[in-house]
Amino acid sequence: MNKKIFIEFLLIFMFLCISSYCQDKNSVNFTIANPNQSASIYIDKNTDPLIVWAVNELADDVKEMTGKRPEIIETAAFSKKGIYIGEVSSHLFKSKSIQKELGNQWEKFSIKKEKENLIIAGSDVRGTVYAVFEIAERLGISPWKWWADVYPIKKENVTLQLPKYGIISSPSVQYRGIFLNDEDWGLQPWAAKTFEKETGDIGPKTYEKIFQLLLRLKANTIWPAMHPSTKGFFTLSGNKEMAQKYHMIIGSSHAEPMLRNNVDEWKPKIHGDYNYFTNKTNVDQYWQDRLDELKSAQNETIITLGMRGVHDSKMEGAKDLKESVDMVEKIILNQREMLSNTFKKPLKEIPQAFVPYKEVLELYDNGLKVPDDITLVWPDDNYGYIRRLSNEEEQKRTGGSGVYYHISYWGRPHDYLWLSTTQPGLIWYEMTKAYENGAKKMWIVNVGDIKPAEYNTELFLDLAWDINSIKSDGINQYLKNWTTREFSPETANDLTAVFEEHYRLAFLRKPEYMGWSQTEPTTQIKLSDFTEEECLKRIKAYENLVNKIGNLYSTVAVDTGSFVPDERENAFFQLVIYPIEAAANMNYKFLSWNLASRTADVNQKNKYESLSNQAYSKIKELTDFYNEKLSNGKWNQMMSMHPRNLPVFDAVKKAEFSKEVPVQETSKAVKFINANQFISKNESKEYQWKAINGLGYSNNAITLFPFKHTYFKTEKPAVSYEFEIENTGDYEIEIHLLPTHSNNFDHEIEVQIDGNKSQLFLINTKDRDKTWKENVLQNGVIVKLPVTIANKGKHTITMNVNQNGIVLDYITVKVKI
Repeated sequence: MNKKIFIEFLLIFMFLCISSYCQDKNSVNFTIANPNQSASIYIDKNTDPLIVWAVNELADDVKEMTGKRPEIIETAAFSKKGIYIGEVSSHLFKSKSIQKELGNQWEKFSIKKEKENLIIAGSDVRGTVYAVFEIAERLGISPWKWWADVYPIKKENVTLQLPKYGIISSPSVQYRGIFLNDEDWGLQPWAAKTFEKETGDIGPKTYEKIFQLLLRLKANTIWPAMHPSTKGFFTLSGNKEMAQKYHMIIGSSHAEPMLRNNVDEWKPKIHGDYNYFTNKTNVDQYWQDRLDELKSAQNETIITLGMRGVHDSKMEGAKDLKESVDMVEKIILNQREMLSNTFKKPLKEIPQAFVPYKEVLELYDNGLKVPDDITLVWPDDNYGYIRRLSNEEEQKRTGGSGVYYHISYWGRPHDYLWLSTTQPGLIWYEMTKAYENGAKKMWIVNVGDIKPAEYNTELFLDLAWDINSIKSDGINQYLKNWTTREFSPETANDLTAVFEEHYRLAFLRKPEYMGWSQTEPTTQIKLSDFTEEECLKRIKAYENLVNKIGNLYSTVAVDTGSFVPDERENAFFQLVIYPIEAAANMNYKFLSWNLASRTADVNQKNKYESLSNQAYSKIKELTDFYNEKLSNGKWNQMMSMHPRNLPVFDAVKKAEFSKEVPVQETSKAVKFINANQFISKNESKEYQWKAINGLGYSNNAITLFPFKHTYFKTEKPAVSYEFEIENTGDYEIEIHLLPTHSNNFDHEIEVQIDGNKSQLFLINTKDRDKTWKENVLQNGVIVKLPVTIANKGKHTITMNVNQNGIVLDYITVKVKI
């Protein structure tokens, strides 16, 4: 060995030793199982049944990994070496330090190694359960073990590594959960025809699996499924009892006051019109009946107040806006009186929520008064952009505020019920912004059918549990950690890059929007706005993704185990192959049609028609496999390739390929500048420009940090960019921003070219107009600035903003043709 190689080897050895020393110094290990034995688990004999269930789940998880199941032993005190689990009030935990840490707290837990024991304590039942599943996840058990078949990987040694001083954790948001919605095309038919045939619907057996998943994800709240395809939650025997068993808090959507499912439970032939102006007595009795039912039950609930029409429609009977405001105020007062009289508690002790969704937000903005102790749950615009957040005065409300957010949606301008492609960076940004503006009481995410929204659901709920768990530059690292846990460290780098690009491409255009059609009213497909160059580039990008996952899957198929373990093959199809290959083929289907329209060559047209048809057939093949063969038919009826039967899901008709539609390009992009490529910036000590890696089509959108809302009256934060041109002439500068909202519709940017006179642009849209529809379908507001450039060489674009909450994605410089 020569001297240079020896020195390099020595340096590497020293680095590894130092790293190992630092790791050992700052962490502790506890052996759960080895080839000879497994640690015993000790619990108090009076342990709550839900904690006993969670402890048994952990024991089963360990057995699936090692073949050895830890013994669960009832005890009244610390005696032998092992794992001690229980609530802080348990006889096991008389330690003053634990009492001080956990006493009188909401869902808080502690995990520590003390001497030779592992101590797992929770402030209450759910806190203890979350601690148990924290252990399971740190051992490599996925929360999606059952829901995505992420089976535990076999190993002989299972060791838990903890920080030296253990873990103390509690939720950032008090109520955290999901809304099952638009379940007609997946969850309901799957439950009715495959999983819960005895009920023929989403019943207690299905809800049990959902509640188990939510506890593993540290969630505590459910808004049950409520579409016409599904029986009301409270009408099916066993549902509310199952919620009680799993300590799940029951809430309801913006359209379901007083925990009533109107589409199933309100019977016009019996009750009359759902109209408070003309039928108050029957409506009040209808609500009171549900409260009486709950009074005799032991369920935890959050009561949604107010009134809309049956299903997703506005309240009936009001002649004008003022009459609507006055009546909703009276309704809320009446509902609160019912709550107080029924439960015999102060109103502040009865969790209540008000969701100003769609037209109800207009009522609120026009003076509707909501009592101070009611939680305001702000909705997004259905496309991931939160419509409004609490201002400084509203943040003082004792009821606090929350968010109702969509990662699945049925409605105009177009559904996205099929694949879950909301960009993780957008979820991170919008929810972090909401939290910094006081939304800490309740977070509910509309997950549609749960599948295939696994990743985004977990991301949302992880942020709800710990808002600081993911930083603006850690979104991709979080994804890498997830792919490592779900599959293996060997796949993590490749899969992280694949998913990052998958979400970025969908940010420009979701798979469901590739037909350039709309719904409500439904329109037919049409050719895209993409240029020929953009079509080819997009096809190539998806081909790269498909090839990468194909290489990984072929490794799985030959059972080499070097990439994805055998135990995770079914999970790989559900979480990787189906969503990415289905998205790719939806793009191939329409982009091939677009390319066919641009050529007069018959052979080329025939080629593109064949490629489009092949893409449609591939989606069908993937979907059939998902339903019929995956996991031995476990998920039959769960995946539809044509939710709501919208035109975008059909094959392109042969007649469409016979058309030739030459596209006359009016401009051509000559420069593309990512938002983080600024040459200078103007900011203050309080607010700084930062990039969010993994947000926007640029993957590096920038905005002002922190997110607590403020206006800039005098010195406005600005960023400057430089571009160089070779030819003088007419150009168009396009500034691409995210279609975020301000409370007052007053986002403004001011743009200046080469120090010339600046131009002011208002970038918010009001209501759901044509511009807003275009913006959410393309995830962008495009500010266009025509300019005549008389000099070759370098030029400067400077943009300032009047408030934070404005997000810049990228800039293009186009030359007019």
